[in-house]
Amino acid sequence: MERHDTDILIIGSGGAGLFAALHALQTAPDQKVTLAVKGLIGKCGCTRMVQGGYNVALGQGDSVERHFMDTIAGGKWLPNQDMAWKLCETAVTRVRELENEIGCFFDRNPDGSLHQKAFAGQTFDRTVHKGDLTGIEIISRLMEQILARDIERLEEHRAIALIPAKDGSGLSGVLFIDIRTGLYRFVRAKAVLMATGGGPTMYRYHTPSGDKTMDGLAMALRAGLPLRDMEMVQFHPTGLLGGEGTKMTGTVLEEGLRGAGGHLLNGHDHRFMFDYDSKGERATRDVVSRSIYAEMRKNNISPNGGVYISMSHLGPENVRAKFSGMVKRCADSGFDLAAGKVEVVPTAHYFMGGVIVDPETRTQMPGLYVAGEDAGGAHGANRLGGNGVANSTVFGGVAGEVMGRDAMRAGALREPDEVILASEVDRAQQPLSRKPGAIHELRRELMDAMWEDVGVMRTAEGMRRGLERVKEVGRNLDDTGVSGGTLAFNLTWHDWLNLRSLVDISKVITQAALWRENSRGAHFREDFPEQGDLETSYFTVARRAADDTEVTRQPVEFTIVRPGQTLLRDDEAETTLEAVR
Repeated sequence: MERHDTDILIIGSGGAGLFAALHALQTAPDQKVTLAVKGLIGKCGCTRMVQGGYNVALGQGDSVERHFMDTIAGGKWLPNQDMAWKLCETAVTRVRELENEIGCFFDRNPDGSLHQKAFAGQTFDRTVHKGDLTGIEIISRLMEQILARDIERLEEHRAIALIPAKDGSGLSGVLFIDIRTGLYRFVRAKAVLMATGGGPTMYRYHTPSGDKTMDGLAMALRAGLPLRDMEMVQFHPTGLLGGEGTKMTGTVLEEGLRGAGGHLLNGHDHRFMFDYDSKGERATRDVVSRSIYAEMRKNNISPNGGVYISMSHLGPENVRAKFSGMVKRCADSGFDLAAGKVEVVPTAHYFMGGVIVDPETRTQMPGLYVAGEDAGGAHGANRLGGNGVANSTVFGGVAGEVMGRDAMRAGALREPDEVILASEVDRAQQPLSRKPGAIHELRRELMDAMWEDVGVMRTAEGMRRGLERVKEVGRNLDDTGVSGGTLAFNLTWHDWLNLRSLVDISKVITQAALWRENSRGAHFREDFPEQGDLETSYFTVARRAADDTEVTRQPVEFTIVRPGQTLLRDDEAETTLEAVR
């Protein structure tokens, strides 16, 4: 094992990780900043996959208060309100920073102001974008800034464990596998940011790439950290549904299509959304996903088992100009988005749950900070489209500044608990001593179990069945090995480790979902369809207990606004409170 020391260690190179690195170096220029990433900087992570855009209250008539109320309403009164306020308030500063300091160029109106498009679940058009390729613009410019600075880079380094200090004083560092060599590397740091992203790829249909496997949350769980809202898995309503064998199935067709006036049609060409919600296609993601799923269960389906999205009534040339990236993606899968119909299906997209943090990104473990999709609280039960990349960049920047200040005040690096370090190496080595097996078949079994039993619509009976199916996958995985040979770029070994993380977090998702006996946002119980009393809202808390997971609950603190109240003027309040109802 190689050992390595730094001052500030950042795991992940999405919007949160890259922003944190820049802000940490700016805040503490004398501290050594190290960026570690599972893939290649600028070429992996979920932020670069963002199509839709960035929510920010800039338009005349919009306000931070309105954005905040939409976020609380969309989250069904479960968000940490201090985090939600910081998100909405700081987004205004951050989008200017993206333009004026990072070098991003977003679409503009004829008068030179930023163009902001409509997204579902919001009472104002506030989504800044670069066509339908917003994430690529943000990550490309951030990567240029990172490469121009003295920031140490550990690429193709897989984080596998958070290692506490032997004296119990906090986090000592992080254990990695260097994918290029197969060797272990332990990195000590005064401050560590976990920004590995979520990625609910344990479902049959999912938007993130297959290497996004909840590694960060699995590490946090093993380290004893509390996780909140773990039942809250967001399904994006419109994932591309291709034919047999295509790798494009599940990739998202962004919300701007529905915001621009796209229609959802069932297999009989009936525009069905107004049968379920008065807002039609512009209802929130959870409502639209459930409506599509209901049509699928009625067998009102397209040839591949989903429904259609249709844009042709808006004018094919107009669609090609506004949504060029998606038009090309659909064409690659044999669909004509501009002039025809495209088959879609609800697809696991985002994880609202995560590590419990304060608004400054600190966790209960000194030395560990969490930002981006790994952190719970900002979105509650449902994330508004456009709030995801805003969340990552806002709290990534916050984390960098906080870590920089804390690192400058910190003393010596903490000595690791060598017993835990050795045990984590043994855990990772486990499959290398067993007979190779069919790992990809096990992953398919997991995806089927989660989609069928812990998916868009849930029941206690189904989830108990799903939990047993997930546990069975875990037991079979424990008995399955991989070919030893060279460990350099041993991708089957990493497939095993990916599946181990997914199984661990799938169990927690299911246990938290069983525990919440009401329906809020992304979590819908057919056997408990009522949302429950808003005044006594609570969030679930899961943590490792012996060999299982313990789920408890904590009351939501209404630190800024209570149910039935609003921060808005009388002429604004009615539309926002309608979103709550």
